[in-house]
Amino acid sequence: MPKHFVAMPAVVLAACLIWVPACAQADRNPVPGSVPTRLAEAQANPKLADTLLRTGRKVAAVCANCHGEGGNSVRPEVPNLAGQNTAYLVEQMRQFGDGLRRNEFMQGMIRAMSTDEKVGMALFYSQQTVRPGPGADASLLAQGEMLFQKICFRCHGNDGHGNEKIARIAGQQGAYLSATLRRYRTGSGDRVNEQMADNTRLLSDANLDAIVAYVASMK
Repeated sequence: MPKHFVAMPAVVLAACLIWVPACAQADRNPVPGSVPTRLAEAQANPKLADTLLRTGRKVAAVCANCHGEGGNSVRPEVPNLAGQNTAYLVEQMRQFGDGLRRNEFMQGMIRAMSTDEKVGMALFYSQQTVRPGPGADASLLAQGEMLFQKICFRCHGNDGHGNEKIARIAGQQGAYLSATLRRYRTGSGDRVNEQMADNTRLLSDANLDAIVAYVASMK
């Protein structure tokens, strides 16, 4: 889910606005901790998980306008959600809902969703398969792999899949990754992260481009 969206086509915005009131009838402002609690219940109860998964699939049909079918975005500046870690997605929705990640459109969408819709959407996307980006020059990929194994693997894992608290970045949209890394490097934007800033501060644009090319190609 990106911090900033480009202008949306009127038909897309209309589709989303039509959907919001229906969701708003549900519990718009769940009590703190209820979404993680509901996720834990679903993970312990396969029948509940199946029910919420069906709800999440319906929600994702609207999200597809920006994040693509099954969470594989067709817009380079909009991130893939396919294959993302469930708890990480839940946490990012919390941050949008609380205003810690600021995007007026995303904040409105998240705040209108019920607890079950949020959990269901996270479950749905976590089960989808991300499509890696197109291949790049072999020397660029080799440089990116070297830098990734030197800097990134400690948090994101050798495979780039992250964990419950760390994002999966393998197969992520290149343009989104590039913009995000540059914002971390400069400390600009809404998502300031000291560790990411430290890890990117001394990297050149060429270094960042190599990392992005490699990460986007990962499965």
